[in-house]
Amino acid sequence: MNKQLDAVALSVRSLSMDAIQKANSGHPGLPLGTAELAAVLYGRILRHNPANPRWSDRDRFVLSAGHGSMFLYSILHLSGYPVSLDDIKAFRQVGSRCPGHPEYGYTEGVEVTTGPLGQGVSHAVGMAMAETMLAATYNRPEFAPVDHYTYALVGEGCLMEGVSSEASSLAGHMKLGKLIAFYDENRICIDGSTDMTFTEDIGARYAAYGWQVLSGDMYDYEGIEALVAAAKKDERPSLIMLKSVIGKGAASVAGTAKAHGAPIGAEGVAEAKKSLGLDPDKDFQVAPEAYAYFEERRKELAALEAAWNEGFSKWSAKYPELRKAWDSAMAPGGIDPALLASVAHPEYGRDDKLATRTASQTALNAFAAVIPSLVGGSADLQGPNAVALKGIPAYGPEKRDGRYLHFGVREFGMATVTNGIQVHGGFRAFCATFLVFSDYLRPALRLAALMKIPSIYVLTHDSVFLGEDGPTHQPIETIASLRMIPNVEVFRPADAEEAFYAWKQALARVDGPSCLVMSRQNLPILAKEDPDWRHTLDCGAYVVRKGADKPDVTVLATGSEVSLALKAADLAAPLKVRVVSVMAKGKFEAQPDILKETILGGKPGTLRVVTAEAGVKTGWESWTKSGSDNFSIDRFGESGPGDKVAAHLGYTAEALAKVLAGGN
Repeated sequence: MNKQLDAVALSVRSLSMDAIQKANSGHPGLPLGTAELAAVLYGRILRHNPANPRWSDRDRFVLSAGHGSMFLYSILHLSGYPVSLDDIKAFRQVGSRCPGHPEYGYTEGVEVTTGPLGQGVSHAVGMAMAETMLAATYNRPEFAPVDHYTYALVGEGCLMEGVSSEASSLAGHMKLGKLIAFYDENRICIDGSTDMTFTEDIGARYAAYGWQVLSGDMYDYEGIEALVAAAKKDERPSLIMLKSVIGKGAASVAGTAKAHGAPIGAEGVAEAKKSLGLDPDKDFQVAPEAYAYFEERRKELAALEAAWNEGFSKWSAKYPELRKAWDSAMAPGGIDPALLASVAHPEYGRDDKLATRTASQTALNAFAAVIPSLVGGSADLQGPNAVALKGIPAYGPEKRDGRYLHFGVREFGMATVTNGIQVHGGFRAFCATFLVFSDYLRPALRLAALMKIPSIYVLTHDSVFLGEDGPTHQPIETIASLRMIPNVEVFRPADAEEAFYAWKQALARVDGPSCLVMSRQNLPILAKEDPDWRHTLDCGAYVVRKGADKPDVTVLATGSEVSLALKAADLAAPLKVRVVSVMAKGKFEAQPDILKETILGGKPGTLRVVTAEAGVKTGWESWTKSGSDNFSIDRFGESGPGDKVAAHLGYTAEALAKVLAGGN
C-alpha cells in the first residue's frame, strides 16, 4: 500500500514542478512539501466519489493555503476528477480549469475559492456547521443521509490572518467535531523563516479555542491515518500539526523561502527529478502505479455512494415529507421558488412610520416561517440589526437544529462562515452588522461575489441619520464602495413596503450576494403613484411621484432620501418634479434604455436629473449634467441627534429644494 501511495506522492511532485515551471509562475513549496498528505487524504481518508463530485454526502476538502493550488489540481487529476493532463499543462492560463488559485465553479472538486489566506479554513467552519444542521434535521435512526467530515489544509499564513482566529474561536465554541484541519508546519513564509514574526505556541492557542490538538509527521501515512481516527473520536474540532519540509524533493530550494512563491527553475527541476527517480528529460510524468491505484480506489468510492443512494431511496420512501423538504433545501440557492412566492406582502397604513430595519425583521420572519432552510444571525447585534428569528431557537452545541446563529463580535469570521454554510448546500444563509462595519467583512463579500453564491448581508444604520453614535458609525463612502464590487447587488429600500421586496428579490437571487441596507430612523410609508410599483420594482426603481409626463427635473433618490425628496419637490413648486425611488441602483442601471427613459420621464442626456443619497456622490455622476446636481455628503459626519446632524451638514429638504430650483 505504501509503495502505491509513494507513487501518488511522486506524481503530485512531478506534475506540480512541471506545471509551475511551464507557467513560469506559481508556488511549488506546498505541493512538494505535502504530497504525501495529498496521497493518503484522497487515497485513503476522504469519503468522496470522483465520478460524482457533487454527491451531497461527500467529505469536503478545503485547500485554505490556496497558493499551493497544484497540490489540489494534481491529486484531483490522479484520483479521477475531470481535470485532465492538458488542463494541468495549461496551469495559470486564461480559460484553464487550473487557475492560479482554486476557484469555485471552475474546477470540479474545488469546494470553495481560496487564496486570500485565512478565509479557506474559515469557510470550512461554515461547511462543518452546515453539516451538523442538516444532520440534525434529516438524519433518522434507520439512515443518516448527512454524515460527512470537513477537512482543511492550512499554512502559517492562514493562521497569521485574523479571520482564521475569529472562525476557529467560533468553531471551538460550537464543538464542531467533524472539522479537521491539517497544519503544514514548515515554518517558512515568503520573506523567510516565520521566526521573524510568528513565534506563538499555535497548539496552545488552538487548545485555548477549544480544539483538540494533535501532532505528527507529514511523511508518515499510517501516522496521519491514526491521527485522523483520533480526531474523529473527539467532539471538538481538531488541528493536526504535521511537521514538514517546504519544497521537499527539490534540493535547490527545499526548506527555504525560495520554494514558496516562484518556479524552481529548469536546472532545479532537472536536479529534483534525478533525485526523485524521474527522467529529467521528460515533463509531466505520472507513475503508472498511481493511475492503477486510483482506478481500483474509484470502484470502492463508487460503491460507497451506491450504498448511500440505496439507503437514501429507502429513507425517502419512509419519510416523504422529509424528502420533500430535502429537495426544497437542495434547490439552487437553498430555496424552492414556490415557497418564496407563497409569502404574502405585509399591509401597512399610510400613516405608519417605522424604520426599514424594523420592516426588514417583519419580512425576514415572514420568509423564515415558510422557508426552513433560511438561517443566519448577526455579529452580536441581534436587536440593533433587527434580525431575531421569532419562535426559532438559536444554533449551538446542544441545539444543532437551531437556525439563528450567534456569531459574536466577529464580522469577518461571520461572513466567511456564512459563505461556508451557503457553499455547502442545503441552506440560504444571511448575516448582519452595521453598514459601516461592512469594512470588516468586505473580503468575504468579495469572495461570495466571485464564487457567485447568494449569501445575504443585512447592513443597518445606513446613514448620518442614525445620529448620536457619530462619524465612526455614520457611513459616508460605504454604500458606494459596496456597489463597486462586481456581482454584488445592493438594496436600499425607502420604506417598509420596499423592505419586504428587498428581501424577496435578494432571496430570489441565486448567482451572487446581496446587501440589504436598512435605516435606524423611522420613515413614512410612501404614497406611490405608480399603480404597478411592485412589478416595476423588479427593475430596481419605480416612480413614486410622477410630477408630469415631461417633468422639469427628475430626482433619483434611495432609502430615507426618497421621503426627503418628496418634501423637497413640494417646496420647489411650481417646478414639475418627478421622484424616483432607486432601491437597487445596479439593477436599474442594467435595464434597457427605453425602460430607464420611461421611469425617468425622458432621456438622461436631455432631461435634468438630480440624485439624492446621504453619502458620497461617487457612482451617481453619470446621471447628472453637473456635479452640483448630486445632492450628497462628501465629508464625515458629526455626533448628535440625526435631524440636527443633517441640518448641520446642510442635508435637508430645504437644501435639496434649492438644488432643484438652481438649474431652472
